[in-house]
Amino acid sequence: MQGCIVRVLQKAAARPDLLLLLLAAACWLAGALVGQAPRGRFVQEEVRIPAQGGRQTLAITILRPRGDGPYGAIVLNHGVALTEQARSAESPALLLHTAAAFAQRSYAVVMPLRRGFGATGGGFAEDAGSCIAPDYRRGERAAASDVLAAYEFARKLPYVDGSRMILAGQSAGGVASLYAAAQAPEGLAAVLAFAAGRGGDPQRHPGVPCAAAPLGTVFEELGRSVGAPVLLHYAENDLFFGPATSRSWFGRFKAGGARAEYVLQPPFGANGHYLFSDQAGIELWLPAVERFLLRHGIPFDRGDQRA
Repeated sequence: MQGCIVRVLQKAAARPDLLLLLLAAACWLAGALVGQAPRGRFVQEEVRIPAQGGRQTLAITILRPRGDGPYGAIVLNHGVALTEQARSAESPALLLHTAAAFAQRSYAVVMPLRRGFGATGGGFAEDAGSCIAPDYRRGERAAASDVLAAYEFARKLPYVDGSRMILAGQSAGGVASLYAAAQAPEGLAAVLAFAAGRGGDPQRHPGVPCAAAPLGTVFEELGRSVGAPVLLHYAENDLFFGPATSRSWFGRFKAGGARAEYVLQPPFGANGHYLFSDQAGIELWLPAVERFLLRHGIPFDRGDQRA
């Protein structure tokens, strides 16, 4: 199911018409059983939590090992599709395979849908505006607010070790994770940012996002504020954020003083931007995560769950 939805949403980003939305729905219905985590291995829950001082609720999916824990927790954050129609179709199902890889290593994975996405609904809160004069700080504050609401919820779950929290995300979700980390939430052990960035458009300007320099300034500011170790992971053939851009952003982040590592994965598929969310990419990014967490003394052992 995941691959079907990803392919349809990629096409919908370029042609957001009714037919593509119907195709997305068909993929969802046809693969509904596949999109569920394997029964017996994990517990999967759907909850809603308050956000924005109770003015909004966020839809959250939890995937965790069976048992009482305590487990570390990973707040796993989705990216941003290019169209409103595609954002309304956003679902944690796109990251279930990824979440299962973490759950197999004794982590509870909390996947929030931010405002303007999928079942959460509401207005799109993190729009930075036009590429001519983007206000990335405003957009990231809004995204990070939702991420932190999910983080605090996760940290207080009875089966979670609140001193072993990880923020993780793909694409715009990676930047939102970094912005949330800059607020120094209690218990944060690390940040995993995959294909992190904003402003990419593989059809109009492949590999070269608009307004990369202003976002670089934000990366440098974040580098001065994020205290936890950070892994920035990209693929060489990312058609949203090419190597020159991702290296530049990493350099700005490090210049701010961050404890950060950069991995540039060899080309993956037709567009390496989706390495983290593609089931076939797990065997490629997971070793990098294992090495990174080991270097920083963060437990990431394979539990008794079996793939």
